[in-house]
Amino acid sequence: MHKRLAFVDTLRGIAVLSVVLQHALEQIVLNQPTGNYYWAFHHALGEYFNFGRFGVVLFFFVSGFVIPYSFPNSAAPVRDFAVSRFFRLYPAYWLSLVVLLVLSPVIEGKSFPLSHVAANATMFQMFMGIPNIRIAYWTLAVELMFYISCIFLFATGFLTRRLTAFQIVIATCVVGIIAFPVVKIHAVWGVLELALDLTAMFFGKVIRDAVMEGKLNWRHVGICAVLYVIFAAGVAYKRYGVDYQENFFCAYGMGAAYILAALVFIGFAALGEKAAWSFMSFVGTISFSIYLMGSFAMIVIFYFFGAGNGPLQWLLFALAVVAASILVSWVTYLTVEKPCINFGHRFRSPRAFASVPLQPSLRSQGAE
Repeated sequence: MHKRLAFVDTLRGIAVLSVVLQHALEQIVLNQPTGNYYWAFHHALGEYFNFGRFGVVLFFFVSGFVIPYSFPNSAAPVRDFAVSRFFRLYPAYWLSLVVLLVLSPVIEGKSFPLSHVAANATMFQMFMGIPNIRIAYWTLAVELMFYISCIFLFATGFLTRRLTAFQIVIATCVVGIIAFPVVKIHAVWGVLELALDLTAMFFGKVIRDAVMEGKLNWRHVGICAVLYVIFAAGVAYKRYGVDYQENFFCAYGMGAAYILAALVFIGFAALGEKAAWSFMSFVGTISFSIYLMGSFAMIVIFYFFGAGNGPLQWLLFALAVVAASILVSWVTYLTVEKPCINFGHRFRSPRAFASVPLQPSLRSQGAE
């Protein structure tokens, strides 16, 4: 069994609660008058910062820190990795689709074409040109792209090479920086935003290689950090612009989210387990269920009780959404997510022969 890293789970907890907070506060400002607080909401949630994107990018860094070291020392590591990821993601994700199809027509008045539902069930709908039937699902396709990239790099022997992740980060950032004054096509910057998301993941591996694996050092992290910040600022500017449209997306807010996520992750990685917080680590353990189920807890609370009027009631609404999201997701984790993960363990191949070098124990930590 893999040993979990408490500070990694703490980061997961911070990430998922940031996403829940963004959605809860957006629900307030989009669905009722907020009077003199209207621009305060928009400044905090979109124009100058975006908690949701901050949380998502923090998740990307965590994936980069964990996933490349999740290939087991077994007779069929690629197969076992794929099986493990399948049972880790798909059962809980499919449950969220079922809940969506039940709740959305009743509460939100939405229905979805069967073709869209079928495509979304694969998690690859983004690559089919079919919209996500829940906006949060877009991140899962990015995660799958990273998994596929890791499988390819592992199968070809590049994943375990010392400088692979470092070189990927440097090359991608340099391309993005060079493109900044040259590329004018907005769609291209959408692709470069996806490249930035993947860069955050490989940057997470660079950080792990520096702080835990002894392959790299802080000089490598510093070089990546400087280029990543420039790349992120460029993508945010080209993709979203500085003319805020009251849609929670703006160059300042998105750029700040990408950059702060990197700084927070680097800080936590430097402190290691000293940065762990037991409650937030618990939240991080069930973070995938919260990410999937939290929005349903929010819309149910809003449907029956509303969000209130004035700062105190808005605060109570946000706290209720957070508490309900954690409670519902804890049940989901215990009844669906964890049992399916354990069931997937039954399909693992036997351990590799003794002649195959074993990885140091630290390399498997935090993999779940």
